[in-house]
Amino acid sequence: MQIVRKINNSAAVALDSRGREMIVIGRGIGFPKVPYELTDISQVDRTFYDIEPRYYEMLSALPQEILLASADISEDAQVTLNTALNPNLPLTLADHLNFAVERLRSGMDLKIPIAYDIRHLYPKEFDLGEKALDILKAYVGVSLPKSEAVSIAMHLINAEFENSDIHSLVKVLQILDNIDSIVEKELNITLDKESYNYYRFSMHIRYLIQRLMTSAQSENGSSSMVKSLAKEYPKTYMCAKKVTAYLQKAGGWCCNDEEVLYLMLHINRVCQKNV
Repeated sequence: MQIVRKINNSAAVALDSRGREMIVIGRGIGFPKVPYELTDISQVDRTFYDIEPRYYEMLSALPQEILLASADISEDAQVTLNTALNPNLPLTLADHLNFAVERLRSGMDLKIPIAYDIRHLYPKEFDLGEKALDILKAYVGVSLPKSEAVSIAMHLINAEFENSDIHSLVKVLQILDNIDSIVEKELNITLDKESYNYYRFSMHIRYLIQRLMTSAQSENGSSSMVKSLAKEYPKTYMCAKKVTAYLQKAGGWCCNDEEVLYLMLHINRVCQKNV
């Protein structure tokens, strides 16, 4: 293994035996003058392939124990979710965890407005987020608040989505744009795409499409709630049904009652006055 560029004393850019570039983590790896040949592989704690160069400098500011914790969390997620994740996840998640630890030490605790949505719609990712808190504590000795499990889950969800190919991404954006048009037409409104309510709405639609693409539907147990809300909000219900009919036509995807319910809730929110 050839070390070709120092990032800091514990991180460097290296080339493996096939000439592939990777990031290597280990105490003292970046200390010798580069380039040099690393013969003692036991010095290496972690390797990361396919990291975008723009993240290299981020490494220099990250404590090694947080980076190692993030690597364990990412590997756990890769196995549990059984899907390809964005290769930059260990670094971007480590950056978030480092900031969260700094916030905790300074007495700041940020609430996550969409905590219920994430916990309910992405139970696997949320469970991984809770497990991640234990992993981080084992490495750093710091107990982050349970609300951070939601933030970690969101990183995992984004890593799942961001690893999709460009064709899928373009398709998702086209579908989102068409759904926006349906909502505006059905409810006679103009969506404020700079508002936080719209951000929540658009992210929910993106996650919904991602799940439908991978045939990973949420549990279905909300038929009575849908019927109740349909009576109370008939226009919202009809709008949600128009959206699900469009999704059926666009991708052959069938939305269950649970997903119709969440569509109604998000459509209601996006129609409210921005906060």
